[in-house]
Amino acid sequence: MPEYKDPKDALEDLREESLLPHPVIVRDMLMRTKLPQDVLVELNREFQDYLKHYGQAESTARRILERLAPHA
Repeated sequence: MPEYKDPKDALEDLREESLLPHPVIVRDMLMRTKLPQDVLVELNREFQDYLKHYGQAESTARRILERLAPHA
């Protein structure tokens, strides 16, 4: 898993390689920002949505890979 300190780096990877940063990394980026409280509250709501969908995608990928692995 890539280590991101800067959201710009994560965004560049997402644009170039379709790599999603791990939710822990996104959470750490949120915690380091110095944005107004109302903006942070809105970003946290969006982060909760990201976290949910990230987990769903990870679960789906795991099921697919578990079925493929015996045939590789």
